[in-house]
Amino acid sequence: MENSLRSCYMVAFMVLLLSAGHLQPTEAQSGCDSVQLSWCLQSIVSNTPPSQDCCRRLRGQQACLCREIRDPTFGGYLRHPGARRVATACGVTFPRCN
Repeated sequence: MENSLRSCYMVAFMVLLLSAGHLQPTEAQSGCDSVQLSWCLQSIVSNTPPSQDCCRRLRGQQACLCREIRDPTFGGYLRHPGARRVATACGVTFPRCN
């Protein structure tokens, strides 16, 4: 019963993400998931070093950063000067986006 309830919550959560536009089906297949960047938000807006989880997730989303910069949810954070500082600290080359 508990596993069934947990599965229902997971399905509901994924539907919520899809309907909110944070994770489109083609993005899920390509590995882009803007929610992964939320692990870095605290470090981006403050002067704290990024966590290992932040860096790992940022490296996993590196190919998606230009798309994410245009995203209304996370784009403002990625245009913040702290985003480049966090990327550098994580060893991620911040792309030049057109």
